[in-house]
Amino acid sequence: MATEIVTAVAPETKKQPFLPFSAPWFGDEEKSEVLQTLDSDWITTGPRTKAFEAKFAEYIGSGEAVAVSSCTAALHLALAAIGVGPRDAVITSPLTFAATANVIVHQGAQPIFIDIDPDTYNLDPDKLATFIRERCRWDPRSRALRIKKTNKRVRAIIAVHYAGHPCDMNKINACAREFRMTVIEDAAHALGATYFGRKVGTLGDMACFSFYPTKNISTGEGGMFTTRDPELAQRVRVLSLHGISRDAWKRYGPDGSWRYDILDAGFKYNMTDLAAALGIHQLEKLPRFLRRRIQLAEQYQGVLAGLPLKHPTVLPHVESAWHLYPVQVQSPRVSREQLIAGLRAADIGTSVHFIPLHLMSYYQRRFGYRQGDFPVAESVFNQIVSLPFFPRMTDSDVERVGFAMQTALAESVAA
Repeated sequence: MATEIVTAVAPETKKQPFLPFSAPWFGDEEKSEVLQTLDSDWITTGPRTKAFEAKFAEYIGSGEAVAVSSCTAALHLALAAIGVGPRDAVITSPLTFAATANVIVHQGAQPIFIDIDPDTYNLDPDKLATFIRERCRWDPRSRALRIKKTNKRVRAIIAVHYAGHPCDMNKINACAREFRMTVIEDAAHALGATYFGRKVGTLGDMACFSFYPTKNISTGEGGMFTTRDPELAQRVRVLSLHGISRDAWKRYGPDGSWRYDILDAGFKYNMTDLAAALGIHQLEKLPRFLRRRIQLAEQYQGVLAGLPLKHPTVLPHVESAWHLYPVQVQSPRVSREQLIAGLRAADIGTSVHFIPLHLMSYYQRRFGYRQGDFPVAESVFNQIVSLPFFPRMTDSDVERVGFAMQTALAESVAA
């Protein structure tokens, strides 16, 4: 990326509209498809959902894709499909949204957090190895990795691709294979990212994507489960719609039947055709959206150069999906909170990704986590802020953010 210092130009003195942290981008294609869906009378799971699944599986190269109501639903289905339960534990990162760990709890299992890499903010595979060596034991009788303290079997690793930068999947997968663990990619941030030339969504046993309004493509609410395993995909399909037998979505169509069977106690996690109508065209636009995100990241590198900030890291073997542009505030005089307040005064929105989960009262009360347990995640959290970052942003929007950042950090820069 370009690193030369670019002085942001002061915006016009008249009041400018609020610049949000993120916003979706829909066009005439999505609007027309939604209207056609309404006119078709098929607004819940139907032909457009199936078309979206097929296009998504082709894009990812996964072979199988199941459209669901959210990434949370996809994560929950992934754990349910492999039978994770109260005798199990699942490893993940503390620097993630609550959904990643909540679904572990929903299955009755124990969430195990591993501290993060200080540069990529992803789960640190070296710390994972240390955890296994020091706090786990291999049980040859059950051929399972067990936690010494609780005797729970470590069933899976949920690898969160933070901000669109893929985890170190080679090391994570090697560890998982050695100890018979399933690898689930939490790819909520990472649609379009690659790792050694392979797309996120094909790097583990399963992957889960998000189409929330802030994500790289949006269906309002929605998610996708991907895998190369047809049997696993079929199990997820059944579980995603009450456990009803195969092709139950067709039962109100001309080729359907009123008769069905309940194969399992499933969930109500299916995607609607109204959502899929958006997703079909959003997916077609994804390459353009990704190119614009790369351009925005390069522009931010320029306008923020020379400021006391740590910029996102992108490793050479990775193509990031650039879901976020998080910077760490490293000023001795201006705190992260002061910077956020300064941007807010300039009508610029920000966010913080994330408050580490081990600091949340529920996880402290239920599982005994405490402040200090994961120092890298805590250090990053204390300084990090996500700047406005979405394809609809203009070059002048980036300059506006840059000027506001320079103003807010001016005391520190002068010192």
